[in-house]
Amino acid sequence: MPEALLISRIILAAVFVVAGLGKLFDYPGSRKSMRDFGVPAPLTGIAAVVLPLAELSCAVGLLLDAYAWRAAIGIGALLIVFTGGVAVNLARGRKIHCHCFGQLSSEPVSSSTLVRNFVLLALAGLIVWQGPGAWPQWPALTAFEIALLSLVGVLTLAVAGALWLAFHMLRQNGRLLLRLETIEKKLKIDPHAPEVPGIPVGEPAPVFELSDLAGETVALESFVRATAPLLLVFSEPACGACEELQPKLAEWQREHSERLRIVPISRGHVEANRDRSQRSGVTGVLMQKDREVWNAYQVKATPGAVLIKEGKIASPLAEGGEAIGDLVRRSTLPPPAKKGDRVPALKLPDLNGQTLDLSTLRGRRTMLLFWNTGCGFCQQMLADIKEWEQKRPRNAPEMLVISSGPADKNREQGFRSRVLLDSIWGAGNVLGANGTPSAVLIDEEGVVASDVAVGKPAVLSLAGAKAE
Repeated sequence: MPEALLISRIILAAVFVVAGLGKLFDYPGSRKSMRDFGVPAPLTGIAAVVLPLAELSCAVGLLLDAYAWRAAIGIGALLIVFTGGVAVNLARGRKIHCHCFGQLSSEPVSSSTLVRNFVLLALAGLIVWQGPGAWPQWPALTAFEIALLSLVGVLTLAVAGALWLAFHMLRQNGRLLLRLETIEKKLKIDPHAPEVPGIPVGEPAPVFELSDLAGETVALESFVRATAPLLLVFSEPACGACEELQPKLAEWQREHSERLRIVPISRGHVEANRDRSQRSGVTGVLMQKDREVWNAYQVKATPGAVLIKEGKIASPLAEGGEAIGDLVRRSTLPPPAKKGDRVPALKLPDLNGQTLDLSTLRGRRTMLLFWNTGCGFCQQMLADIKEWEQKRPRNAPEMLVISSGPADKNREQGFRSRVLLDSIWGAGNVLGANGTPSAVLIDEEGVVASDVAVGKPAVLSLAGAKAE
């Protein structure tokens, strides 16, 4: 029994120290709690101070042998009053927030609150029941031991308070995340979708009036609202990547003039832009005064480009020369070709950087093998394709691999046949190859001679090999 009394005193003292300090540090919450429990409004301010001080006084008294019995009576009285208030509010269907431990506890009162209070009340009743003269004395301790125990007690309370606070903060964050997820679902927002630069696709394209290099005013509105696709390319003379892009830009303007109108928009000195245009062969350069067009199209860096169709944004903002080149290729793809159609002009680079136009395939049957270095099904049939290359029958078609992925990954595949790189999958889209591995046969006249074969058995059958 003596040990039980000591443990009861320590537990009650710790609980009421945390409760008293929590209320003092949460004065607004304590006032609201007093008002919710029915304390008259003029007295809530006084009660919000007196109650935590009373709890702290009782907690200290429990640790002193001479005052422990009276402190237990005080704690019992506080618990009885508080428990009665909780029971009355629950009976009325009101689940108010008690702020029993200040900001460390923001849960509304419930049956668990009553259970907790009855347990504490039982501990206080045990102390009161033993009477004022039945105390076990605290063990005789040296000054150092007392200081050490005090430090341990303070640290224990601090750790407990920090854990309690962390627990409730995590619960609160969980509730906030659930609410945020609900809002995202209602607004149809995908939080995992990558951020897309520029104006969203489908939005109206901003229109302006700019001057060309000759000083003539050009209405950009006439370009933007035209039915033909328009590519705005943003650059400036001081940009190294923009300089590297100029020869390609001039080539694209000449090569795709019938399918795509490319309008360069620059800034800076007119003379510098005129000299650059003459050197590279780029035409139709428009000059903005500062960055007004860039800002309107949300351009953060140069070079950049955006595709416009029928007055609306038709692509995300392409940033960098490689991304702009891919956008140009996607925007100028020929119409889809099916069995019986001639293979349209489509230029693709091989692993050595040399370009091949698919429309020039003549004189011998050729199987176009559509490949993806990251495709598991492709890797499963890689050995079969290599064996076919080594033992290709005399009447079998030649093979031309059209693959996505970087050049180094394609070199690792070890094909004997020529490999063309198609980062945007343009040839696959034009010839109807929507997956890998797949293949299509081109006859001696450059005409599509088969439907698209999909999967290992169909591809090997088209190649004239026997599938396992």
